[in-house]
Amino acid sequence: MSARRTVAGVDSSTQSCKIVTVDADTGEQLTLRSAPHPDGTSIDPAKWWDAFVEAGGSELAGVAALGVSAQQHGMVALDAAGQPVHDALLWNDVRSAPQAAALTAQFGAEMWATEVGVVPVASFTITKLAWLRENAPELAATVEQVLLPHDWLTWNILGRPEQATTDRSDASGTGYFSVHTNSYRPDLLEAALGHEARVPRVLGASERAGVTAGGVVVSAGAGDNAAAALGLGIAEGDVVVSIGTSGTVFASTAAHIADASGSVAGFADAAGGQLPLIATINGARTLVATARMLGVDIERFGTLALAAPANADGLLMLPYLDGERTPNLPEATGSLTGMRRANMTPENLAQASVLGLVCSLADALDHLRAQGVVVRQVLLIGGGSQSPAVQKIAADVFGVPVVLPAPGEYVALGAARQAAWALDGGTEFPSWVRKIAREFEPAADRSWATEVRARYAESRRALYGV
Repeated sequence: MSARRTVAGVDSSTQSCKIVTVDADTGEQLTLRSAPHPDGTSIDPAKWWDAFVEAGGSELAGVAALGVSAQQHGMVALDAAGQPVHDALLWNDVRSAPQAAALTAQFGAEMWATEVGVVPVASFTITKLAWLRENAPELAATVEQVLLPHDWLTWNILGRPEQATTDRSDASGTGYFSVHTNSYRPDLLEAALGHEARVPRVLGASERAGVTAGGVVVSAGAGDNAAAALGLGIAEGDVVVSIGTSGTVFASTAAHIADASGSVAGFADAAGGQLPLIATINGARTLVATARMLGVDIERFGTLALAAPANADGLLMLPYLDGERTPNLPEATGSLTGMRRANMTPENLAQASVLGLVCSLADALDHLRAQGVVVRQVLLIGGGSQSPAVQKIAADVFGVPVVLPAPGEYVALGAARQAAWALDGGTEFPSWVRKIAREFEPAADRSWATEVRARYAESRRALYGV
């Protein structure tokens, strides 16, 4: 019997750093360690390294290859000495909303969609560079190189080589990389920052970023959602709905995506195709915040929601608690609609927040369909997917079968899968079996869900005009 080959995958998310080790040939997870990141929407990148080390990143004995995935868009602006000139502004930092609007107006939404693949919103790196230029010009003037979180970690793991690297999936979320031509747009970067700056070399999906001093192969890495797609092994017709800190809805496709409305970001995937994606700022934290308002823990919250009628007796939440990215409402706040004395119960309030979250994600599915993406089934992942209250209504609200993969760290698993791919020279994508926990079919009569979605849309238009 041949010796087991072990690879590792890193998921450096908004909340934590998780590292899994995996059997390169079977995909069996062997170990999992994690360490927290500080809360907030901006962070000193050194904290990512601290968490990486605490999670065992410097102690990976026996690991043949390593892949890094991380939250997308975060601005890591470095000076000539490789030091951050400012805390990294994360994807969920909305302070650059005015700069996003200005960049869209300057070049036109149609140009952004057709030539770049994305229309600027506050999440994207290019808008954060524009914010830095306008609000701290003395710091912006010292920026010599711009990296993303996964680029920065890979660069440090490899001992800070002269040329940093990235991949298509992460580069496609910057706003200054064209998915359609697979090349940077330095003119757009300069328009935002005010001067030229170095950017990492874009590697192919199965290329190696390098080899560590200890002999570990390091793969190209990927943005978190692209890595999740690799971990799940999604095919045409599969759409992933991830309910984590944020809500994300994405699919892997060969289709050309150019959405001038900005709702669907035409990102690249980590396997050579496209990854059209819709992101919402308000994911599972909507449920956590509602539980806190009710004075209960998340388990009791779930029990309350399950005890309510599916339609919460007319009560409904628009869950824009931290502003919102889709729809593009960075200054919005959450709203509770349909309130009557008779339906103001803890049970209905809990269910109203579940409905608001799931309706928001159903809107995202509709945006994908409008771009010609086939939606045959939804793969439901992320911490929020484990909520029985979410599981109970998801298939009815989405209108398609919902598959719940077995619980797993799919972002880290995807990074490990890419590492195994690079370890073998990129000759053959690793064939790992996807494990399914449960499957849900839409009810024959889902009229209640149709009615709730109509009320949700009506309330959204009335309150926010979109």
